[in-house]
Amino acid sequence: MVIVLGSPRRNGNSEMLAKAVAEGMESEGGTVEYLRLNDLDIRPCQGCGGCDKSGECVVKDDMTEIYGKVDNADRLLLVTPIYFYAMSAQAKIFTDRMQARWSRRYNLKNRFRQGEGRRGYVLATAATGGGKLFESTELCARYLFDAIDMECGESLLVNGVDDRKAVREKLDELTRARSFGEKISRGEL
Repeated sequence: MVIVLGSPRRNGNSEMLAKAVAEGMESEGGTVEYLRLNDLDIRPCQGCGGCDKSGECVVKDDMTEIYGKVDNADRLLLVTPIYFYAMSAQAKIFTDRMQARWSRRYNLKNRFRQGEGRRGYVLATAATGGGKLFESTELCARYLFDAIDMECGESLLVNGVDDRKAVREKLDELTRARSFGEKISRGEL
């Protein structure tokens, strides 16, 4: 599993939950690799169309290596805090740059690793409890996973974690995150 950390904060609420998911994955024999987007040099999609004929992005930055990691992943966990009812800017840039993989699939009709059961998941945290708090992120992620030829799995959504490291006080959520990782590793989600 590749865990894409979309928070600008190190060891914040979403990352603590992601680590619990990873513990669950690893306890069932899975392997995990983290990508901390905020530490990478990733430019926004330029909408240039450079990927239309090749399925490869022409912008050369740290995304170049990420494409290969995502292509090789059997599972992908997109982790993001919710800001203004949407995923973080870091997660959105990552998602938008997958336009190259959309081009590979839809412009070039090149389906990737079909029949392998590859699956993507969302882990999102938020401070408030609004009724539509996670809808934008889940919709965007659904289309991300489609573009990279992954099935869309379940989401782990946690609200009410406003303060830094507030999730430490929510042991039930950390337990749920670990169980989420175990189920992913066993192929139950």
